[in-house]
Amino acid sequence: MRITHVEYQRYELELTEPYTIAYQTIGSATNFVLRLVTDGGLTGCGCAAPDLVVTDELAVDVERAITEVITPALLGQNPFHFARLLEELRLVLKSSALAMVDAALYDLVAKRAGVPLYEFLGGYRSEIATSITIGILSEADTMAKAREYVDRGFGIIKVKGGLDYREDISRLKMIRKAYPKVKLRFDGNQGYSLEQALSFISAAQPIGIEILEQPTSINEEAVMGTLTRDSPIAVMADESLKTLADAFRLSQHELTDMINIKLQKVGGIWPALHINSVAKSAANDVMVGCLDECGMGIATGLHFALSRPNIAFADLDGHLDFRHDPFGHLFTLEKGVLRPNGKPGLGC
Repeated sequence: MRITHVEYQRYELELTEPYTIAYQTIGSATNFVLRLVTDGGLTGCGCAAPDLVVTDELAVDVERAITEVITPALLGQNPFHFARLLEELRLVLKSSALAMVDAALYDLVAKRAGVPLYEFLGGYRSEIATSITIGILSEADTMAKAREYVDRGFGIIKVKGGLDYREDISRLKMIRKAYPKVKLRFDGNQGYSLEQALSFISAAQPIGIEILEQPTSINEEAVMGTLTRDSPIAVMADESLKTLADAFRLSQHELTDMINIKLQKVGGIWPALHINSVAKSAANDVMVGCLDECGMGIATGLHFALSRPNIAFADLDGHLDFRHDPFGHLFTLEKGVLRPNGKPGLGC
């Protein structure tokens, strides 16, 4: 099997409404979908969701990479040599472009094997519950969103914050009072100082918060380590982790209880497998997260999450706020539970 043709499509995806996190407000996203066609008639697909803050890429960077680097590197190649191909491209591509190639190659080999990608990778489970996210909103708007999500069947809500811990606690208390059985997670997006984070933890513990995600700055990892050692709430690293070396450093120095693996951030499934192994060796729980990704990107994260026994958490909701998702058919979402469509590869 050889790759005979490389093509791509660019998608400008508008959100139904902008959302705010501690360091920015987002109203739209650009995604790319790469297609690799083989001499046997199979087509492999992968998604890139460039984000200047997270992946250090603009859309123009991904587009240029496809035409100038990815296409000449892949034409005529055997997709089953993905380890060599990805290792070579890792030296010249940023993470979302690399994740796009990674997914397309894995999609091809799983299709050649005739099985869904999660089964090709290991097939540990066939479904996983995802959280759904509420951005930084007023108390009234927060409760309106919570009510909407619970009515839609979601049992896990992640609340964004980091600007004012008192307001964050107030919003969490309101949700907990209204919905005592809902699982709550909180993402500070680096917004807190050590003192603010400690105050948040003290007030949040009685509320019942399952995960405290990246509460402090990536430039002060020792602070996050202090929280990890002292907090009764599990502390999870997100922005602090982009590479295998990051995973080793965080685990070696016991700076976190959990890690958030986002394929767009780490460069795809191939490096994510290694990062996940480091986390497992350090007894760190793992969540698979996402950026603002269409269903193609979400499906890739889903298949990865389903393939490993120590990945018990998912935050794969990045597609839900797009006005139009061209790839929503790759999986089902019922009462907060994601299931792949059962077709070979990623199901496209």
